[in-house]
Amino acid sequence: MSSQVRGGTRWKRFALVMVPSVAATAAVGIGLAQGALAASFSVSGQEFKVKAKELEGYDFVQYGSVASGKTLDGKPMNAPVAVSGFSEAYITNMCQSVVTPDLPFGIGNVTLRLEAGGKGHDRVYAKDLYLDVSQLDADAKFKNIDIGVAAGSLKKPKEPGAIGIQPGTQAKEEGFAQRADEAVLTNVRQKAWATTAGTFNLSGLKLRLHKGTDEECY
Repeated sequence: MSSQVRGGTRWKRFALVMVPSVAATAAVGIGLAQGALAASFSVSGQEFKVKAKELEGYDFVQYGSVASGKTLDGKPMNAPVAVSGFSEAYITNMCQSVVTPDLPFGIGNVTLRLEAGGKGHDRVYAKDLYLDVSQLDADAKFKNIDIGVAAGSLKKPKEPGAIGIQPGTQAKEEGFAQRADEAVLTNVRQKAWATTAGTFNLSGLKLRLHKGTDEECY
């Protein structure tokens, strides 16, 4: 059966092109009816942007690692990242965006923008949250921070309930790491390769597609 055509666009082909950017967000819509979802948001071969007014997280850990995957054209990709983990996190005014470039049929660049936890809604809640970060700008406050610990020691947290190395993540045992009981980041601007969480509650979710790049989070 041929692809459905509307306005000269073969929408099945268009959807396949968009998969690297939007596949992860499909789970969001399904999970909304349940109020919470197990989530793994990653963009194949692309960084995405995250902005937030505040991130309040507990049992913070951070260590160096490598994000592996494939680029949009299918080539192997390895990028150095700082993995930040929290047993629980509360996020105010969260915005996440990614640009899929150079789509065919004259469409060009398309930005997917996701917002949640804004005015009039509960904060975004995440449990067992990990962020594979390549760039972070924020004002940060830490409580009981322990800097310069070996990454291997994160597998044996100091306190019950604390999280350690992200499952499936490569980390040098004696590599640099840090941890803290609590971390509060304000005015967050971040680029990341992946976000994973055991549970994500997204109050007031808004998901939009925009032509061009003017609607990126920052």
